[in-house]
Amino acid sequence: MMIRSTQQDSGVSIELTPMIDTVFLLLTFFLVATTFQQAEREMSIALPEASAAVPITAGFREIVINVDSGGALVVNGAAVTPDALRDMITSAVEGNPDQKVTIRGDRHAEYAHIVVALDICKGAGVPEPFLDTVVAR
Repeated sequence: MMIRSTQQDSGVSIELTPMIDTVFLLLTFFLVATTFQQAEREMSIALPEASAAVPITAGFREIVINVDSGGALVVNGAAVTPDALRDMITSAVEGNPDQKVTIRGDRHAEYAHIVVALDICKGAGVPEPFLDTVVAR
């Protein structure tokens, strides 16, 4: 006579509950950590005065050159001449050889105007100026 087992092999199963708990704990940790960092930046603190007060990261800020449809060069909301732009970028590159520069050309601007901005950047020592575009939809 043959004995048959009424139990079935259940196989190996993976419990998802501990993994889901861990993911939620990590998510909560990163949300709280980000909130604390933002709160530290927004605290109202009376900072001491200095004669040469400049943020430490000022040299690492990206310079954005806008070329409007008429070919005017605009930096920080103000129109600049090519000579003034050259001086600005040269001094920035002297302070930071890895200075990042982005050129944003209007789609209706002649490419020759954008080339002027690129030429100024390359002449001032910026190794790779970045041309900004938007993603087509």
